[in-house]
Amino acid sequence: MNSPVFRRLMAVSLALSLAAPASALERYNGGPIVAELVGRLLEQTHYARRPIDDDASREFLRNYLDSYDYNHMILEKSDVEEFEAKYAKTLDDRLKDGDVEAAYEIFERVSQRLAERVALVKTLTSSTFTFTTGEKVVLDRHELGWPATKAEAKELWRLRIKHEVLLERLAKLQADEAKAAAAKKAAESPPKPGDKKEDAKPAKELSIKETIDQRYDRTLRSYTEYDGIDVFSTFISALTRVFDPHTDYLAAAQKENFDISMKLSLVGIGAVLRSEDGYARIVSLVPGGPADSDKRLKPNDKIEAVAQGDGPFIEVVGMKLDRLVQMIRGEKGTTVRIRVIPVDAIDPATRVVITLVRDEIKLTDQEARAKIFTVPGQNGKAYRVGVLDLPSFYADMRGGSDGKSATRDAERLIEEMKKRGMDSLIIDLRRDGGGSLTEAVSLTGLFINTGPVVQVKDARGTIKLLHDNDAMTAFDGPLIVLASRASASASEIFAAALQDYGRGVVVGDKSTFGKGTVQSVLELNQYLPPAYRSYKPGALKLTIQKFYRVSGGSTQHRGVLPDIHVPFYGDISESTESSQKNALPYDEVEPAAYDRGAALQARLSALAKASAARVASSREFHWIKEDMARWERQKKDKALSLNEKTRLAERRSEEDRQAARKKERAARKEKPYPSEDVTLALIEGRTPAVSSAAAAAPPAAPLDEEDPGYERAPDAPDAVLDETLRVAVDLTAVQPPVADGQAERRERNAVAR
Repeated sequence: MNSPVFRRLMAVSLALSLAAPASALERYNGGPIVAELVGRLLEQTHYARRPIDDDASREFLRNYLDSYDYNHMILEKSDVEEFEAKYAKTLDDRLKDGDVEAAYEIFERVSQRLAERVALVKTLTSSTFTFTTGEKVVLDRHELGWPATKAEAKELWRLRIKHEVLLERLAKLQADEAKAAAAKKAAESPPKPGDKKEDAKPAKELSIKETIDQRYDRTLRSYTEYDGIDVFSTFISALTRVFDPHTDYLAAAQKENFDISMKLSLVGIGAVLRSEDGYARIVSLVPGGPADSDKRLKPNDKIEAVAQGDGPFIEVVGMKLDRLVQMIRGEKGTTVRIRVIPVDAIDPATRVVITLVRDEIKLTDQEARAKIFTVPGQNGKAYRVGVLDLPSFYADMRGGSDGKSATRDAERLIEEMKKRGMDSLIIDLRRDGGGSLTEAVSLTGLFINTGPVVQVKDARGTIKLLHDNDAMTAFDGPLIVLASRASASASEIFAAALQDYGRGVVVGDKSTFGKGTVQSVLELNQYLPPAYRSYKPGALKLTIQKFYRVSGGSTQHRGVLPDIHVPFYGDISESTESSQKNALPYDEVEPAAYDRGAALQARLSALAKASAARVASSREFHWIKEDMARWERQKKDKALSLNEKTRLAERRSEEDRQAARKKERAARKEKPYPSEDVTLALIEGRTPAVSSAAAAAPPAAPLDEEDPGYERAPDAPDAVLDETLRVAVDLTAVQPPVADGQAERRERNAVAR
């Protein structure tokens, strides 16, 4: 291998390895080569065809600074001005020459400033704060400048820590009230014979100062655990975000996690870990995994060292969690030894060595699942409404016909629900952020005979139609797609196609997320000479296409608008594609040739009118709208009061509001619709059938952690799903389900089309 590219790569690598200054942070040796390669691929392959020039350089630098200091609290204005003078117009040229030293220089400055801030925090937590003034604090400072002086920085942190002390005071007050209430209840209800006595020693209660100091110590420790590849990965990801929000650099460990999320399986021991004060603590065990079956490893055990097979133990205390995870994962059938500090050890010096054989772990909690609800109609008839909950459009890209597939799993669940007498079907995509484009097309094919599903346009303007060519369908009856602001990408392709065909009714938030771009994952190894592949360069997730509905419009920025709007907190969320920096614009292409069903369109007005009437008279939706209006008002004023009486009054008001709602719900004595679970484990005979009168589960995760109230109160019903079930009953009344066993008739109809 003696190509010009190879010679240049060698020259760049050698020059930078000699020129790099000595530092406590070890550089990632592959950084110069991988940076140059990523830059070249971005310019030549990204959909936008944007050059990496001075304009890109400025954005690149700002993205990188914000990645460590989003709220502009750690660095000082002088730091930023120094970096801007040095790098704002040169990062582009440096990157093309393989010079990534800026990444480490800036990180080391951030680490230095953070250590100074943590020292300041410990001084501030020793202060005596008064909470009777009219002071306020702004927590979201992203749009504000960095502090110009040390005095200004100190004042920002004083207000921040005063806010955290106030939060801890209020939390302690709440905990004391709860203890007093529990003690009163215990006194009023003396123990009965046979009741278990609580002998567990309560955990030591930390002071407010200790709690906050430990919080910032953990933050500082996380920075000290960064290695060269972490810094490099953050740096290159700052560059990719200049092109669009969905283009990203995946270091080797991130690429592995991405693959796991798509195929829903990994090889390991089946333990969920969390970093805590330098130790990796066992949070939980995956049912059926090696650790669970072995029974010796317990939640809250702490891992002290890891060994491969008969090899020596490597101490892992203080090790970065993802590096430890890589040590525990491995090839199926191989052995790993783990030395742990048992949570229940009587002697604190006790250590236990556990030997486990790695095996494939199925992430069944992230696969499709279903329920069948029994819902009464206005005619007195009970309808069986199936709800298919699809968390993502997952697919094992290398698994072939036996690999994990969202479509195959959905088809099996639908078939089982049909056997149980399902009248109509709801596809719940409220927490589905997307996934495989191929799976979006194939899942759509379960509900239409044949035809185009989505149009895909590349950077040259070439448009390709992705078709469903299989005339067979899995379900021909009344169909609803339930979407939210969190439904994105592949979810939007699916919802848009069924809406365009008139095959299903889209119900939910005022729009979906609005991501209309297609990404391809490029393995960087394939672009490097063999001698450089030991660097494990990872992959580049690159936006290469935009997709369009068969009707011609894009979902980019606009998302999919529902046929029936059911108000929920996603309506006021700012977490949308249109709010993302450098998101690609909306545009349109010519419509494709497809057959749009007219029957459903004619019924939408009546269905929407009936739903709107129910929502208007619903107490639950009245409260949802009330909450949204209150949060909209709060968002306009980003400053929070630091007056204890004011904050306490706000908290009391919220508690009273929730208590009144809980009391009213209890007085109404409304029972949730009876339901029965339908899971893949049940179909495969791994678990028994479970029937329940419990309400359906809400979306598993909030749309955005900054969106207050997205997760409903524990006692609140899933009002959106309940209303969608009623819409399904209305739809079934006007669109009777197709009897099962009509495959031959469906095939004849498909040919006629």
